[in-house]
Amino acid sequence: MDIDILLALQEFRGGAGGALSAFLSKMTTLGELNTVLVVMALVYWCVSKEFGTYLLLGWHGNRLLNGAMKVTACAYRPWIRDARIVPYGNSISTATGYSFPSGHSMNAASVYGGGAVRRDLPRALRISLGIAVALIAFSRIFLGVHTPQDILVGTAAGLAVMVLARRLQNWVGAHPDKDWVVACAGIALAALIAVYAALKPYPADYDSDGKLLVDGAKMARDTFKGVGWCSAFMAGWILERRFVRFSTGVSVPRRAARAAAGLLGYYAVSLILVPLLEEQIPGPAGTMVPCFVQVLYIVFLFPWLLKRLEREEQCAPADRKE
Repeated sequence: MDIDILLALQEFRGGAGGALSAFLSKMTTLGELNTVLVVMALVYWCVSKEFGTYLLLGWHGNRLLNGAMKVTACAYRPWIRDARIVPYGNSISTATGYSFPSGHSMNAASVYGGGAVRRDLPRALRISLGIAVALIAFSRIFLGVHTPQDILVGTAAGLAVMVLARRLQNWVGAHPDKDWVVACAGIALAALIAVYAALKPYPADYDSDGKLLVDGAKMARDTFKGVGWCSAFMAGWILERRFVRFSTGVSVPRRAARAAAGLLGYYAVSLILVPLLEEQIPGPAGTMVPCFVQVLYIVFLFPWLLKRLEREEQCAPADRKE
């Protein structure tokens, strides 16, 4: 059934669906990892620290869940299951890891669905965010890189995690001295998933030429990324709460300056430092450590730098008067 649906969409795509293909190719980029990380970082730094923390908390929970489910199910991508499936354009380049559940769908459910399930947001915004979640999920089957089962389970699981994340954030708000319990539990869970992904056996199927269809060790990289990201968030979240305590209650020009400086640093970390670390560190650690650094920058390092710079600016006028 899944393959039949993909073949029908593929036939439509090859006929009258050219414009829709281009549109959905753009929509799918809204669910890519770097896109959602940038969106969450900007919200966290410049719009609402509370809302940004909620998005980051839920997204990291979803990355752990997605990674654990992928290496448990070990479901092959549609074009591996059936050679008749030909993904659109370069869509395969965005399809990393095993197929089930869809990572893009869970990303969309985290960042955009996270807003859609918040009743304190305007109704029109919530509806728009819900439509974005649906379109991003649908784009994955329309482009031929996931099955309907992948996106349905991914979206449902992602939204469920965001509801739980909201409740967990409210609990921490009512028990602020217990935040370390949440952080330690998150890091411990991430460590267990890393061990599980590293030690479990993976299927080894070969084609007619004797070539391995899917390398389980490579497929597990997405899981190790989630472990690195989640561990960094939990550590950075506690450090920020204890030693930084920055605020988003600043002027619009200052928010714009934060966005520009923060993104400059983020891309320096992601495009320069992360590849260097990946090249120098072997094995799963070479996947986890760069991801750890990437998110630690977002959650703790840049806010810490912001607080120092803004404190110096506030002190400068008094110094000049003296």
